[in-house]
Amino acid sequence: MKLQPVSYSPDEAIERAQRFAEDMVRRRTVRHFDSRPIPDEVLDAALLAAASAPSGANRQPWRFVVVRDAGIKSKIRAAAEAEEHEFYTRRATPEWLEALVPFETNEHKPFLEEAPVLIAIFLERYGLGKDGKRIKNYYTSESVGIATGFLIAALHHAGVATLTHTPSPMGFLNEILDRPRNETPFLLLVAGYPSQDAEVPDIEKLPFDTVVRYVG
Repeated sequence: MKLQPVSYSPDEAIERAQRFAEDMVRRRTVRHFDSRPIPDEVLDAALLAAASAPSGANRQPWRFVVVRDAGIKSKIRAAAEAEEHEFYTRRATPEWLEALVPFETNEHKPFLEEAPVLIAIFLERYGLGKDGKRIKNYYTSESVGIATGFLIAALHHAGVATLTHTPSPMGFLNEILDRPRNETPFLLLVAGYPSQDAEVPDIEKLPFDTVVRYVG
């Protein structure tokens, strides 16, 4: 049975769209978390929303690994900080480092242990049939990127703050989390509730007219 798309009256559609926009524009990346746990039901609902995203040929090439174990988080932090040290001391260009100054970031990532949850998001480059043959996936980066956006929005809607962390390379996640070779780490999403002393950079978004143009 095919599902019927949901539609609303113009007035209700406007009200819903504006309410969602007002909620989302309050979202900010957080780097200081307390240890308060996220209810399983919140995580499950947010991940269900993420897994509902559109994907190329409906291949659904996303895989989510939820990490709450302190020992595993410690291993991830150690490996991530090793890569971040290389980035800040050798790989990053002066221009890149200058762009990061307002955010006061460095190679030290205590949030990887402080936050109650890390969600490692993997991109499945190809599937495997029962006979072991490769099954091509399509538009994998676009698909997993959309699913990640759904996940961030769903967690924010539930009052959970997030941080997108992308140490490069991230191959250590395959080893630590025992993921197969056909999966590539896409992003490490740090999730939790802000600590009482948490602060976020005072940044501004580009004007609406700069990023949006209507044609016709």
